[in-house]
Amino acid sequence: MTVPFTHIDRIYIDGQWIAPEAGLEPVINPATGAPIGEAPLASTAQVEAAIAAARHAFDHGPWPGLSMDERADVMQRMVDALRARQADIAALIVAEVGCAQHITHGMQVANPINHLVAAIKSARRDEDERLPIDITPNMFIPGGPQAIGGTTVVREPFGVVSAITGYNFPFLLNLAKITPALLAGCTMVLKPSQFTPYSALLLGEVCDEIGLPKGVLNIVTGGIAEGQLLCTDPRIDLVTFTGSEGVGAAIMAQAAPTLKKVHLELGGKSAMIVRHDADVQRAAAMAVGYLSVNAGQGCAIPTRLLVHNSIRPAFAATAKAIAAQIKVGNAADPTVTMGPLIRESQRTKVEHYIALGKAAGATLLCGGGRPAGLDGGFFTEMTLFDDVTNDMAIAQDEIFGPVGCIIGFDTDDEAIAIANASRYGLNGAIETADAAVGYAMALKVRAGSVALNGGTGTMSYAPIGGYKRSGIGREYGPNWLREYQHEKSVFYPIGR
Repeated sequence: MTVPFTHIDRIYIDGQWIAPEAGLEPVINPATGAPIGEAPLASTAQVEAAIAAARHAFDHGPWPGLSMDERADVMQRMVDALRARQADIAALIVAEVGCAQHITHGMQVANPINHLVAAIKSARRDEDERLPIDITPNMFIPGGPQAIGGTTVVREPFGVVSAITGYNFPFLLNLAKITPALLAGCTMVLKPSQFTPYSALLLGEVCDEIGLPKGVLNIVTGGIAEGQLLCTDPRIDLVTFTGSEGVGAAIMAQAAPTLKKVHLELGGKSAMIVRHDADVQRAAAMAVGYLSVNAGQGCAIPTRLLVHNSIRPAFAATAKAIAAQIKVGNAADPTVTMGPLIRESQRTKVEHYIALGKAAGATLLCGGGRPAGLDGGFFTEMTLFDDVTNDMAIAQDEIFGPVGCIIGFDTDDEAIAIANASRYGLNGAIETADAAVGYAMALKVRAGSVALNGGTGTMSYAPIGGYKRSGIGREYGPNWLREYQHEKSVFYPIGR
């Protein structure tokens, strides 16, 4: 059976499908190791052409000059086009990412479209801001009549955006870049991960269908050289990236000579605090559930499990029992609850950290190896460590796999200190029977978001982003578009 969208063998530049100059590259289903198709590889010259197209579309095309409502109308057509393809996109994600179906249909596909809908609603309410009237002495007529005037703050598109995205939630990440940038009036060159190119290329078909002006969205593929070009070319005004902290730091360095704005959503080593009064069964189930999401390949997943020592033995035993119920396998089977890691290189990294955890003296509760009978893909077991100290590598480094570290604490202040003793600050969670205390603790966690007793389950209307090395800037929420807009103050006299 052919996987949807894997017929696309061209890149999308200036509203045209262009044959790739660097040839084709197999795209692998991580659950089987078998290719699902051959994706196009752009040359650096073609990436330059895409940048030129985006620059021309911004400087001379109609898109930046449209009203917000006019752009929102076009993006609403994108919503309709994506919803018509929703089942096919989910089928692609299952094969391209290997993500379990219960995660794919909601988190990978439906939620990103809902975020776009929320952003469109917010954008339609975006208006110029009139500041209070100023009365000041007239510097040119000392002692004369005072000057009276006002200020209007207008918001304008930032310019040409390059977007570089990761493999773990590719459709979500691609749409998270396109949505605010295009609504704001920017133009874009999008480069997806080489592991998951089809989740981006399918958007070219959507652009054709909805009549997006040529050059507004260009979709190219490629490797390191092509990515570097998107971070260094002076025609690019803003670089937005989702991925690892190391690559994020490199992007900042590459963008610095041309003083580009950078917008980065990077790694995490988030802490879930389980207080002494928490429901152990519920907290353990939630912790294991988080770890199973896309086989732990999520930057916001709480992988440090900070558990009060009075309930830690019960929590550890319960989490181990629940982990045994996780069904690992090919996500083509709808009963599978955890799929594979993306590639062998990622599995090697996860196994390296498991070995480090053992060597450091942590207690392996379960997992630590490869599941029996799954030899064709890049599978790993759900792995839990107890007796972890926060200075261990498994507690400090982002592993990007289903590896949970149980760390004991005795007081709330100690839990907060451990949670904040990290170079990351993306997400957090607190489980407690006392919601008021939990809320006060959430305010002390140095992270961009904290889920108290499970949170709300949605983020369409909330800003998401990192502290420290977890990133710069925010996605989603009421000010999402501001990341892609300049603010201009227009001063003017009144009363004459």
